[in-house]
Parts: sequence; structure tokens; C-alpha cells
Amino acid sequence: MNYFFMDDYDVIVIGAGHAGCEAALASARLGRKTLVLSINLEAIAMMACNPSIGGTGKGHLVKEIDALGGEMGLNIDKSFIQSKMLNVGKGPAVHSLRAQADKNKYHIEMKKTLEAQENLDIKQGEAVDLIIENGSACGVVLKTGAAYRSKAVILATGTFLRGKIFIGEWSFESGPNGLSSSIILSDNLVKHGLKLRRFKTGTPARVSGKTLDYSKMIEQPGDENIIPFSFMNEKLEQEQVPCWLTYTNEETHEVIRENFLKSALFGGQIEGVGPRYCPSIEDKVNRFADKKRHQLFIEPEGMDTEEMYVQGMSSSLPEDIQKKFYQTIPGLESCKIVRPAYAIEYDCIDPLDLKITLEHRDLKGLYCAGQFNGSSGYEEAAAQGLMAGVNASLKIEGKEPFVLDRAEAYIGVLIDDLVTKGTNEPYRIMTSRAEYRLLLRQDNADIRLTERSYFIGLASKERYDKYLHTKKVVSEEHIRLLEKSVSPTEAQDVMEKYGSTPLQNRVTLAELIKRPELSYRALGEIDCERPELSEHEADQLEVLIKYEGYITKQLLQVEKFKKLENRKLSPDFDYNQVSGLRIEAYQKLNKFKPLSLGQAGRISGVSPADINVLLIHLEKERRKK
Repeated sequence: MNYFFMDDYDVIVIGAGHAGCEAALASARLGRKTLVLSINLEAIAMMACNPSIGGTGKGHLVKEIDALGGEMGLNIDKSFIQSKMLNVGKGPAVHSLRAQADKNKYHIEMKKTLEAQENLDIKQGEAVDLIIENGSACGVVLKTGAAYRSKAVILATGTFLRGKIFIGEWSFESGPNGLSSSIILSDNLVKHGLKLRRFKTGTPARVSGKTLDYSKMIEQPGDENIIPFSFMNEKLEQEQVPCWLTYTNEETHEVIRENFLKSALFGGQIEGVGPRYCPSIEDKVNRFADKKRHQLFIEPEGMDTEEMYVQGMSSSLPEDIQKKFYQTIPGLESCKIVRPAYAIEYDCIDPLDLKITLEHRDLKGLYCAGQFNGSSGYEEAAAQGLMAGVNASLKIEGKEPFVLDRAEAYIGVLIDDLVTKGTNEPYRIMTSRAEYRLLLRQDNADIRLTERSYFIGLASKERYDKYLHTKKVVSEEHIRLLEKSVSPTEAQDVMEKYGSTPLQNRVTLAELIKRPELSYRALGEIDCERPELSEHEADQLEVLIKYEGYITKQLLQVEKFKKLENRKLSPDFDYNQVSGLRIEAYQKLNKFKPLSLGQAGRISGVSPADINVLLIHLEKERRKK
């Protein structure tokens, strides 16, 4: 196609969803002249599905994005309408913060942030092609013929690439929420050699809150003590709104069973693979036929709308059937559907075609992030966007890439899983995917990551100083608690109050905190020397003391992990010269070019025996040298 050049940029980001926003902001904050393109500016940070940020595993990602200097945590702190810490009945490793968002305000606040960011331009326009020269991505062409040169391009297209909506037997080309899909770009990416595949996701209906009977549901209030997502916020004040819990029943399931073949999922119209951990309601009824009911959460979409999101009930059944089964649910008997549920199919890449930096293996300067990489969820997208933006910027400067490993961050787990193991369905982060989750808690994300981010220029000086203060006061207080002791008489009242076994001898305050029934806050009654700590600092301190033995054990495991991660492999290494490797291992290692022995061992098809052969070969080569 004919095109004309407009401006030059360092980095161009295609897509302004959660991945695109973080990518663009990271690039601009690192000093790169950046352009972010969106088919529609109303799609900036759009919550096309659930109106929430965080949740199990996902909350960890948001905390890490924030610790690195990203925007998601700050933005949800500005726009939340309910906050809740999940899994508080379990250990601190799986505590996960989740906040309901005013989805329109979330979009508005993020758009304002992009507009105010130095070095960043936003533009409404549909990208239809990449400019490729000498095997490198060096620009973008818009549908209008306008073209922009760049030194790197980041694809963060979400579910827009050849997006197709399914509602019953009806299907039509569309992006999420009724926005245009992107057809031409998808075709041109294939022409440039990218191998695309089809994934599928879905969203429930939105119903009018005026038509619901809340007396038949169970109220789900937010936490009294609001914990911010961002480490930059000490305390948040917000009048919270409730969510509501209700359940499907046998009548609901019978309506769905009678109409299985009218679902696009079971009718054969959908070719894309859907997310296992977020199935449609018809998939749930089919797969879990023995379950009498499924829980549903009724969640407000914002303060200025009556729309309510029915979490747990996505569907591709026809609208008349949707109405029929929704109205079998307690509290929804008279509900009116404002937006019908639908399934959406879209093009994405196989993440095995990406390097650990999220740069494409074959096209230099082309980075990929978010749902385009086969992941699912706002939080997973934002984490990848931030890392793609950082690495594109660092490469332009000729600097070393910024990579987080599995022992440093959930972001490291997420990206390593995608580019090393791949995924055959939309990938979702879970705490069970992290081998070292006791070390990768929400509360210590700043301690783990802020310093690293500051030294590459992303985290601000203000954020870095805040991290240094937290690190200092927690360390000093930890030492004091290990040294200060109390007598049985001094501790008697507190022991009785909390039902703890009376002391026989003097013990340190740290030893008392290790008792399950006691806490750092409880011992304030007998500890008049303690400094003023924020809740965030007190939480970190308590976990360090209570779980000291487990943390020490996991640190030893990390040492073993690091030994393999630190055995670096050259990207130019020819594995054909290693005798004794199985044929599959030769093929996989030559294709993926792992950066370390640890990463090599996580490639599907490479066995522990292959790693031992490789170790022996490397040791022989080392001795020769």
C-alpha cells in the first residue's frame, strides 16, 4: 500500500489496553520518544471484561508492577470502589489483594496519565502494517496511509486481531465491547512471517441493577482496613460499595443443557481454544455435571451506572436463552440484560517464538505483550507490557536487557512459563505456578524489585527513597525484636488476653511473635520502645519472624536454582556439537537458544539427562580453555 511518513519515534506501541499503557509509559519514562496507537481512544485501559484488578496470583503481579514503577497499582488506587484481601485464612504467600473498579474512572485516570507523560504521544488510528527493513521492525503504517518510523515496535493488540464475536448462531467481526476489530494488520503480520493461532475468551452479560432483588442474595462487603495496591500510598479513604453472592441451581442447569447445541462453543462455530480456568457457564455445566450449583458474584461496574457484572457466567448462547437461564437465579428473576454475554475469538502468537525479553526471535526490534502472547487477564498483560517497554528502550540504548527470573518475581514466572514452556490455552497466573512463593509475597515486592528498577532508570527517586526507608526500619526493628526480652511477669497480662501459654523464663519479643496466637501488634501492649511502623512495614516484619524457618529453607532452594541460572549459555551455541543429546533435545535447544542451563531444563522435551550431558560437555570445554 502507498503511505507517507509523518514523525519519527524511538518506540511505537500498537494497542492501548493494559499491556499497551504500561509499555508506553515505561518506554517514555526511560526517556524514549514514544507513540501509542489505539483504534479508539475510548479503549485506553478499557476493562472489556471484569471490573476489577487483582485477585489470587494477579494481585502479586500488580504489586510487582507498582514496585517497578508501573501504573496499574496507582491507577486502581484512584478508581476502586471496593477493596478486599483474599485468602486471609491461609498463609501470607497466597494473600492476594483484589479491588472492584469504577471501570469508566479507571479508563479516564489512565488516559489522563498517558496524556500528561513526558516523551509520550497518544493517537487514535488503526495500525495495518509494520515497516520491516533488513529483518528489523522499524515503523508502523496506519489505515489512513500515515506512517511513523521507529527503532522498535511493541505489539499489544489484545483481542482485536481478527476479533470475532459469537452469540448463539450469530457471529460477526468485532473487537471487544463493540469496537472495530483489526483484520488488515493480522493478515500483514502473517505476510511478515509471524505464525498466528486462534484463542477464545468470553464475558458475561451486564444486567440492570434496578431490576435485581438484593434481598435474595448474600452481601459481600469490602474490608474495613483498606490496603493500597501502590507502595506509594500509605492509606486510602473510600466509601465502598457492596458486591453480592448468588448461585445457579438445577433449573438453571436444565435450561443450559437443553440448549447446548445452540451455544457457539458446542455448535462448532468456535475454532479458538478457551481458558481452562475461566470457562463459560455452559462449559461448567457440561464438565461438572455432578455439581448442583455454581457461585456467581454480582459486581457493580461503577458509581455512575446501573450496570452490574455477573461474574462466573460468561456464555455464547443466544440472547433469548441467556434471558431464560439468568432469570432462574435467585435475585435475578426479573433482571433485564443491558449487554448480552458473548464469546470472542482472536489471533495471537505462540510465545515460544519470543525471547525472554519478549522480543521476537526472528524479527529484531519487534516486541510482543499481553493477550497477543497467549495470556489472559489485565494483570498478566500489564506485567508483560511493562517488561516489553523496558527492554525495547534498553536495547535502543545498547544496554543489557532487564530480565526477572522465577526466584525474583511472579513476573519472572509468567514470562518464563510463556516463552520457555509455551501455552495451549489462554495463560493465567496462579500462586501454584511459583516455586518460591513464600519469598515472592505481595508485601515485599518493593524490597525485591524497586532497587533494580531504580538503577535502570524506571522507578522514581521518591519511590526509591521510600523503599530504602522501609528496608531500613524493618531491618532495625527486626534486630531489636531479636535482642529485646521480657520476663514472665511483664508478659503475663498479654499471655492471658490472647490465650497463650504463660512464660517460664525470659524470652525475646521475636520468640513471642512466632506464637500463632500472638502478633507484632498485640505485643505493643508490653513493648514501649517500639518505633512507629506503617501497616505495610509491620506486615513485612511479622512475616519475616513467623516464617523464618520456612524462608531460610526456601532461600537454600533458590541458591540451587541460581547455580543453574548462572550457568550462562551463548545464544550462538551450536548444540549439534554436543554428543549424547537426544534428537528432540538437539532440535529444541537449537530452536529456543536458552540463555542459561536453568532455562534449558524448563524447555519441554529437554530431559534432566540431557542437562547432565550438556553439563559434562560444558565442563570439558572449560577445562580445554
